[in-house]
Amino acid sequence: MPLPKRPALILALPLALLLTAALPAWGAETFRVEGLPRDDSLTIREAPDAGAPALGQIPAGRRVLGFGCTADTPSGLTWCRVKFERVLGWARRRYLVPD
Repeated sequence: MPLPKRPALILALPLALLLTAALPAWGAETFRVEGLPRDDSLTIREAPDAGAPALGQIPAGRRVLGFGCTADTPSGLTWCRVKFERVLGWARRRYLVPD
């Protein structure tokens, strides 16, 4: 019995996944870290929760890429998925101003 003819779908899905992994800036929004003292920094966390492990710091005034925000968090506060340099994690929306 011949196999169903679905090669386009089978090839398209891995290609789409590859493209989204290789080009994470598609659909990204640029933010600037503000609302902190000049010498302070915003913590990037592993999950959208203040108790989650810290992955890195974003100095005040620096730009980051944002990939969407959510208020569906344990605290009810809004957090955004961000990338700063090589670190990808979550940061409080309160300190992210559209750039």
